[in-house]
Parts: sequence; C-alpha cells; structure tokens
Amino acid sequence: MATIATELYDKKGEFITNTEYDIECTEEGISIDFKSMFNNQLLKQYKDMDLELTGNNINLPNNLTPGTTLPDANLDMVVKTGAIKLKMFIKMTNRKVLGNETVTTPAGTFDCVILTNDTEIKMGIKSTTKYKQWIAEGIGMVKSEDYNKKGKLISTNILTKFKN
Repeated sequence: MATIATELYDKKGEFITNTEYDIECTEEGISIDFKSMFNNQLLKQYKDMDLELTGNNINLPNNLTPGTTLPDANLDMVVKTGAIKLKMFIKMTNRKVLGNETVTTPAGTFDCVILTNDTEIKMGIKSTTKYKQWIAEGIGMVKSEDYNKKGKLISTNILTKFKN
C-alpha cells in the first residue's frame, strides 16, 4: 500500500489544491482506490450530512501493451440531508493503452505509456471529457491532457518536480 500526495499550481506558481489517494501494488499490477481520489475539499462541504461513496477501483496491469483495453471504473456518491437526496457519479470508460512515447518535462525525460479514457461526470449537469495520460514506470503520471467531447484541448498538466 502507498499514499500518493499531489499539489497543483497554476502557471504563475500559485497553489490551487492538493490531493492524497491510496494505491495498492499487487502481483497483477496497481489498484487505485477511486474513492480516496475524490476531492477532499468537496467532501468537507458534506461533513454534517449522510454521505455514501461506492464504486470500483482504477486498475492498471503490470503489462501495459499498446492496444490493450483496460477495465472501466466508476464512483457513485449519494448525499442525504433530511428529505433531500443528492446523487453524483463519475464513470471512466473506453480505457485503452494507446502506445509508448518519450516525454520531456521540467522534471526530466521519461519513457511513458500513453493511456486514454472517456470520463462522464454527472452532478446535476452531465459532462463528458476525454483524457490522455502519459505514465512513467516508477514515477506515475508525467503529463495529461483533457479534451471536451468535440475533441478540443481544455487543459494540459505536466510533472514539474517529484520527490522519492
């Protein structure tokens, strides 16, 4: 078991948020606890309410071969306060290993596997985003890109530094 801690900064170096999530390393690969990835700041809003998180983990096998389809992952949240019941879900579908690529960031040059998936989020309004991630063995995510459902690039994240 391991806990991954991340901090997110904007282009000017201003702190945006931080997240911690749990992963389990097994002989088959890595299993990421989807529930632990849920935004802690959002959860604090519901601290005095009945909150239920269910779903399955995000699994990555040890052998990420281009062309491989990965299992879907999902997270469902139900918040109850009195007679009001709010529902939200996140679904990661069409998870695939796209290929391999060398990526250079301010943190260094990395041999990466490229993963793609579609993520649908419904919290009142439903939105769909396409994700592309570059994952380096022993490091984790080095780069990611988010696209809207029409394929327009929304944002790019890159690894700027890391500590072992």
